[in-house]
Amino acid sequence: MGSRRLADLAFAAALLVPLACASPAAAQVTKSIFCCEVGGQPICGDVLPGACYGRAYRELSPQGTVRREVQVPLTAEEAAKREEEQRRRRLLEAEALKQQRIDRALLETYRSLDDLDMRRDRALAELDRAIETLRQREADLTQRQRDLIQEAATSDVRHVRQDIAEDIRNLDGEIVAQRMVIDVKVREREAVRNRFEEDRRRYVELTRPAPRSSSPQPPRR
Repeated sequence: MGSRRLADLAFAAALLVPLACASPAAAQVTKSIFCCEVGGQPICGDVLPGACYGRAYRELSPQGTVRREVQVPLTAEEAAKREEEQRRRRLLEAEALKQQRIDRALLETYRSLDDLDMRRDRALAELDRAIETLRQREADLTQRQRDLIQEAATSDVRHVRQDIAEDIRNLDGEIVAQRMVIDVKVREREAVRNRFEEDRRRYVELTRPAPRSSSPQPPRR
């Protein structure tokens, strides 16, 4: 690195000598010097030399200070790889920000672990009561249908009232619909339980005290 810089400075100095001898105004024309390496040898010019096209090069001030370094242009494969890496990094950053927002909302929602447990128990108890009510309704419908079927069975088939037969059919639909509602409610309860379990796990992680770093013991004398 040091030898390359010395070579750049030498070429830069060689380029500046004619300008310095000409006039101060001419010296102002050369504001940058461009250098690259070809075959291990530095190539410099007050404009980018043709030999530097497609190569990494450095832009120097007339005093030899590196103003910027331009890397070798990427191939299509390299450019695609870099774009994929940048896309993946942006995705990870977005996920990290999303998790931060979720964590902040979690800590703002629950005052303590006991508060979280209390809300969980209350929510599950409400769902349990709703499920119990729905199941009782299903049992009532089923019993009513059985009674009608029993009534129809003890009657002369020729004299079974049309309204009884229609009620039995209607109850079939009501019982099926009631069981579907119960199934939805049971799945809702499971989802609520899982959500509170995940909230609790994350809450414990976020509020767990940081482990103390063990300080080294002084050597015994």
